[in-house]
Order: sequence, then structure tokens, then C-alpha cells
Amino acid sequence: MSITLEQIKAPIAAHIGKFEAKFRDSMKTHVLLLDKIMTYIVKRKGKQIRPLFVFLSAGACGEINDSTYRGAALIELLHTATLVHDDVVDNADYRRGFFSVNALWKNKIAVLVGDYLLSRGLILSIENKDFALLHIVSNAVKEMSEGELLQMEKARRMDIDEAAYFEIIRQKTASLIASCCAVGAASAGGQQAEVMKKFGEWVGMAFQIKDDLFDYGAKGIGKPIGIDIRENKMTLPLIYALSQASSGEKRNILSALRKAPEQPKKVAEVIAFVKAKGGMEYAVEVMNSYYKKAQDIALQLPDSVYRTSLMQLVEFTITREM
Repeated sequence: MSITLEQIKAPIAAHIGKFEAKFRDSMKTHVLLLDKIMTYIVKRKGKQIRPLFVFLSAGACGEINDSTYRGAALIELLHTATLVHDDVVDNADYRRGFFSVNALWKNKIAVLVGDYLLSRGLILSIENKDFALLHIVSNAVKEMSEGELLQMEKARRMDIDEAAYFEIIRQKTASLIASCCAVGAASAGGQQAEVMKKFGEWVGMAFQIKDDLFDYGAKGIGKPIGIDIRENKMTLPLIYALSQASSGEKRNILSALRKAPEQPKKVAEVIAFVKAKGGMEYAVEVMNSYYKKAQDIALQLPDSVYRTSLMQLVEFTITREM
């Protein structure tokens, strides 16, 4: 029987419960419209994977303290700000099955809400002199923005090779999980912050490859298939499949990819091609290599319930079905 998120959370359940209550209180404001939007954002929070990485990393590297709570809040504030802004950029009406802020309150308000969240995170850190934590998280936000822009630039030309793909996902996804683990370690004393940053980076790489695999999965499992293909995103299974194709096959698939946004049958054509060329198996192999690198780092930490849960959380991220 696979382990559940509740079981993974057990060693820090009290801390997470206290954190969520504190975070809700910290989001309150005297501006009625803003308070309404903050309440809506807090209510639609997902699995809270990011705070789990922060608190488990802190516990595995030392002791959870007030700085750990502030670090987790900083990550949630800055990351939520980027998500609100992303939805405006993508003109997205939904996030995690809920209406996006811009869908309910329009773009102008959504941009200002993102700015407000960003400023709350900055103030929280400056008031408590958490400059090391602020540096870690700010660098992650910078990398996430760079990764998104690099992906946009490459998507236009459809010339992403494996090296470019790995750099994009390192910046877009892995940098955030790396910052969660580094913040947790830094809050607990800081000696292992760089090691835990690398641990989080490997986890993030594996996490994103798993996410990319969903695009080629069976219906009814995880996310809807073909979203990345319709958006002309070059992910690892497709990049590898193209590297195994003849020049004629490559030309045909890139043509199908360009037509995929308007023609659903082209999406199916790309998926069939990727599976036939072994793209799925290759991506799973690479994902497992990153998972192994993360495991090797975790095993260097002192044996504790926190380390055990941290390793289980990593396994959960790459065996999840959504």
C-alpha cells in the first residue's frame, strides 16, 4: 500500500496546522476587496507541498523554529504572487479547478493583488531581518521568470534540445523546490543550506519530468493529455523521440505540432510518435536518475522521522497520479 500525504506529514502535522492558521491571519487586510480576494486565495490552496519541504528540511537539518514559519510564509507569498501574475499572462480562467483571480476580478486587480503579495513577503523578511531567507527565495523567483521567458523564446523556434530543456525546468520548477529545502535548512542553522538546495533541485527536476509524462498518459489518469503539445511545449519525451527520428519524420512531427492547437488529431499523432520512439521510457529513466541523486543526498542527513518523511515526500512526488 502506498504511503499517503497525511502519513508523510505526521512528524510536522502540528507545525503545518499552526502555520496554516498563522498564514491565514497574516493575509487579512482592512481593505475589504483585498481581504475578500485574500480569503479566496487561502481557501483554494492545494496540497501544501512547499511548506512540507520547508518544515521537513528544517527538522532534518536541526530544529523547527519561528524562522522556519516565516520562511514557509515567504515562499507561499512570493510563489502565490507569481501564480496570480502567471494567470494574467496566460489569460487563464482556472487554477487547480477554481476560477483564477483574474477570471473573477479582471486583470488589473489581479496584477495589483500579485504586487501586494510580493510586498507582504518582502516586508515579512525585512521586519524580522531574515535576509538570508529573502535572498534564497528572491533568487528562485528570478530564475522562475528567466525559465519561463527562455521557454517562450525556444517554443517559437521549436529548437529545444535536452540541454536547453533541463535548464528551463531547473529554473521554472526545480528552483522553487530547491528554495523550499534551502530555506528550511537555513532557518534551522544554515550549515546544510547549500546541500539541501541541491537536494531540492534534483527533486524538482524529477517532479517536472513526471509532470511532463502526464501529457502522454492514458485518459482518466492525472491531468488531461496533450496540453503541452497543444501549447507547442517541447518536453523530454518529445525531444528524445525527435532525436531518434529521421529528418523526414522530424519534419512531419514538427508540422503536426504546429497544427496541434487547432487540430486534435495532430495531438494524437504526436503522442503516438513519442510512444513509438521510446520517449516515455527514456523520460522515466532520466526522472529516476534525478530521484536517485536526491535520495543519495537525503541519506547523508542524520537518521530521523523528518528524514524518513522527506524521502517519502520525494517518492510521493514522482509516483503521484495527478
